[in-house]
Amino acid sequence: MKTSSILTGKAIARRSFLRGAGVALGLPLLDAMIPARAQAAAPREIPRRLFAICNNLGVLPSKFFPDPEQKGFNYQLSPYLEELAAHRDHFTVFSGVWHPDVDAGHPADNCFLTCAPHPSSGGFRNTISLDQYAAEHIGNRTRFPSLSLGVNIQQGQHSLSWTSGGVMIPSEDKPWEVFKRLFVTGTPEEIAAQRRRLALGQSVMDAVAGQTRRLRKQVGTRDRQRLDQYLTGVRDLETRLGQAAAWEEKPKPIVAAQPPGETLATRDYFEKVHVMYELARLAFETDSTRLVALMLDSVNSPAIRIGPETMSDSYHAISHHGRSPEKLRQHEVADRMQMRALHQLFSDLKARCEDDETLLDRTMILYGTNLGDANTHVTTNLPTLFAGGGFRHGQHLAFDRQRNYPLPNLYVNILQRLGIEADRFASSTGTMRGLEVRS
Repeated sequence: MKTSSILTGKAIARRSFLRGAGVALGLPLLDAMIPARAQAAAPREIPRRLFAICNNLGVLPSKFFPDPEQKGFNYQLSPYLEELAAHRDHFTVFSGVWHPDVDAGHPADNCFLTCAPHPSSGGFRNTISLDQYAAEHIGNRTRFPSLSLGVNIQQGQHSLSWTSGGVMIPSEDKPWEVFKRLFVTGTPEEIAAQRRRLALGQSVMDAVAGQTRRLRKQVGTRDRQRLDQYLTGVRDLETRLGQAAAWEEKPKPIVAAQPPGETLATRDYFEKVHVMYELARLAFETDSTRLVALMLDSVNSPAIRIGPETMSDSYHAISHHGRSPEKLRQHEVADRMQMRALHQLFSDLKARCEDDETLLDRTMILYGTNLGDANTHVTTNLPTLFAGGGFRHGQHLAFDRQRNYPLPNLYVNILQRLGIEADRFASSTGTMRGLEVRS
């Protein structure tokens, strides 16, 4: 293992550890790990990251949104945003935004990152999600191109992540499995078996592609177009298999964090939220991935526990409060817990430094919902927060709450901040008006 310092022109190995008492602690990326000649020759890439979170039952809009007249940087925090007061200058709150023509109430959660219109219409087919669009451009820079996570997710029914072919990417909702995938290296036998599985997948793709090319010569124009689309998918999968095989040769990072327990129940909703936020932070801190999508499947959650209290009914039933004072009270308790979980996430990211910036400076956090009001199933005026990422925050960007402004415009800002050349995404009309990168 290399141990010389940067002053000699040699670099400490990236896989260096602190060792003692039988414990090995992986080091973060240090300047001393970068060869002096490389530092002088070219600036190192600045990693930018995205953490997209959708709570598919949203929050009580009357407690979330600032006063519509309170616009810009000097707005008064709403009751819910008071929970985030310590981070006021690190997030922007939006009002009057929507995904154009994404309707149908609950089914709209699958379109939170795709913006595909009319999700309950006959023959609906989803489109590529923001995280997967970004993964196609920058996913090869990390061990995992992206992570698709869930809390109490209804498998096969809900996910934020969708491929370019409109296929759902299942969300992992078992924290221990996520931790193991990120940080637990298998035995040599398990690694060899995984390499064989990847090689088999590669050979199957090669065989299918060859057969399909021969078939292409025998069919008409429309079928050739369909086959071309299929072959493109095959080539993409071949590329991903090759990348995955290369990463199998490299050891996974070692973290000081304890693995999460395997006993969390669906009622432990907020404990699972905190654990998933922590896993996303660890994934970013170790540069295991730069793209994480997390569906908080509140619709599929039972009567959850909040501290000493357990909801009197399912999260979904509470959201349909019908102005019931008790249901509204419980809804507000849950909403404030959502804000406090975000507060902790922001604090944790601010406490970690990468070069001369915090991890929050390098990480864009999109927190929102597919429902403007779960009680009525409307999909307009979506409660949305956007934090971190090096933007000029601290403001309320207030748009027309009757004739909404397209939220997909923000997605263009996100792609550009990730270093991806894009001027449109889905139903966007450009970039988000009023949102600027901090100088």
